[in-house]
Amino acid sequence: MIVSWNWLNDYVKPGLSVEEIAERLTMSGMNLETIEPKGKDFAVDLEVTSNRPDCLGHLGVAREVSVLAGAPMTRPEPQLKTVPGPGIPVEVECPDLCPSYSARVIRGVKIGPSPAWLRERLEAIGVASVNNIVDATNYVLMECGQPLHAFDLDHLEGGRIVVRRAKEGEALEAIDHRTYKLSSSMCTICDASKPVAVGGVMGGAKSEVSAATKNIVLESAAFLPASIRSTARTLNLHSPSSYRYERGVDLTQLDWASRRCCELILQTAGGQLEETVSLVEQPQSNALAPVTLRFTRIAQVIGIEIPEARCVEILKALGLTLVDHKAGVSATFTAPSWRRRDLTREIDLIEEVARIHGYHHIPENAALPTAVVVRRTDERVRERVQQVLMAAGFQESLTFSFTVDQAAELFVPPGVGEPLTITPAAGEYGSRLRQSLIPSLVLARRDNERRGVMDADLFEIARVYLGVDPAVAQSQPLRIALVTGRSFREVKGVLETLVASVNPSLKLEAIATEHPAFQPGRGAELRLAGTPWGWIGELERTQFGPLREQKLREPATVVEVDLATLVANAAADRVPQPLPEFPAIERDFNFVIDDSATWDQVAGIVRAAAGPNLESVRFVDQYRGQQIPVGKKSYVIGLTYRAADRTLSGEEVDAHQAAVLKAAQDQLGAVQR
Repeated sequence: MIVSWNWLNDYVKPGLSVEEIAERLTMSGMNLETIEPKGKDFAVDLEVTSNRPDCLGHLGVAREVSVLAGAPMTRPEPQLKTVPGPGIPVEVECPDLCPSYSARVIRGVKIGPSPAWLRERLEAIGVASVNNIVDATNYVLMECGQPLHAFDLDHLEGGRIVVRRAKEGEALEAIDHRTYKLSSSMCTICDASKPVAVGGVMGGAKSEVSAATKNIVLESAAFLPASIRSTARTLNLHSPSSYRYERGVDLTQLDWASRRCCELILQTAGGQLEETVSLVEQPQSNALAPVTLRFTRIAQVIGIEIPEARCVEILKALGLTLVDHKAGVSATFTAPSWRRRDLTREIDLIEEVARIHGYHHIPENAALPTAVVVRRTDERVRERVQQVLMAAGFQESLTFSFTVDQAAELFVPPGVGEPLTITPAAGEYGSRLRQSLIPSLVLARRDNERRGVMDADLFEIARVYLGVDPAVAQSQPLRIALVTGRSFREVKGVLETLVASVNPSLKLEAIATEHPAFQPGRGAELRLAGTPWGWIGELERTQFGPLREQKLREPATVVEVDLATLVANAAADRVPQPLPEFPAIERDFNFVIDDSATWDQVAGIVRAAAGPNLESVRFVDQYRGQQIPVGKKSYVIGLTYRAADRTLSGEEVDAHQAAVLKAAQDQLGAVQR
């Protein structure tokens, strides 16, 4: 927001230099970009944050200066002379997109250049002068932040205004002389038959004010911010008006802005203002929720005491209304209309008090009361996941929530419905909200390969989008995904380590399943404590055939699991265990078993038969081929035995081994090699 110093002084006389005021504004949260001399004026470029649309006009900045400098502020009150006249009929068919619309008619204007004072004001802030009508609308826009638009009344077919949604396929030539295709989600200002403006964004070329204009209609309206934002992005059409409408305008100043602009037009272009004001507005709730400020809370938050009277003085000076005051305890306020969006909580009032009182009053060593915060289970589990995966050599990634359709098809989780899409698309990142993290990570691994990094082991913890209701956790679950060049077995081992770090008693199962993205026989559904948890598999690289530019050079194994399931099964307390004092004894088995037998079956039988001194069972190797009958496979299994109170004897371990051998023979038909 570029502010003219001379213009600002029309509303408030701070008694300070432009540099001093710029410094105070910066220290109060409105950062100074530059101060540039403009003849006898200064153009002060201020950074206005998105939560302060009230400062997108000179009057809003003047309010801040008034409070910071302790100087009174005045706002001009328009003085109008009207003549009898019917105005113009207005009909609003889409009140959800346009809650308020007013129009005034001025007849007999004379189009010409603006007077020097008006041109100089606009040029000082970088706004080019067009003519006296357009300049008047721009002046009021930059004065109070309320956009206005003037139509040539004689080019409005039927002499009426209809505010409605655009019809699919309608088009409009805007004042930039480009034609835009409209959709039914957009609000348009129309005459009796056609659009003459994209509501809140830009006017149309056919109804714009020209040298031949004699009669005008002045629009002052409010539009739904989300609708303006969507329209501007879809059309790639942005303007000073859309910038302000996207952030929200003060509904209580629509009429003032209209009257102020009419005053300027009558002064600079002449004409007669008809007394009838065409106004269509939806009932607005003017009741603002009161916000209570506890005086003791201020020191707890910012670390210093601010006198109670000073707190009340600051907030009242900012336009808040004091509705209740309990001396020494609290004060309750309601926000002014221009701050109703961002002053809704106690912490907002504390911030206002702190920034106006001055952050420089807060010493660097101010003591703030602190308390130990116990982290939630989901926070602890998420941190544990990150620790384990990074310790295993994975690097955390952050990818976009959007993807193009072709990339999304690389892995579609079983059982999901139609994907959600956004309009317009997020540029090259696509319009489809991802249903799986795997495609994004696969593309990240591919990009690493193209840059010569062939072993990028990546993981991500993020949401996927399965539904439209953010209040339903199942529609936007948090998932953990991995992509790596390691084998299925190695990755499953990483998952087992991860699960054990969260709850050592949890059982992880991998049930063989087929999926088009996985190599045959190299994919599985994961279950945690008997509950479906996710998927693991080695990618079928031919799956990338239609997308040759996305093809991986190296094999890859992918995983996607649900974080909430892990959180739900997390152990409340993890009890440290002492390091073993006695040596372990390791033994192997080499069984020939049916090819259909799974590792889970074999490991379960071994654990059940080996007795209480079994410490671990590990897969060593498997073999199919010569000397192994068809339909069979050789399994090498490693067993570790250890006792907590003594050194095991060979005889004890032999007994355990015999029990395991018998169980394997009886239940699996195993033959020891």
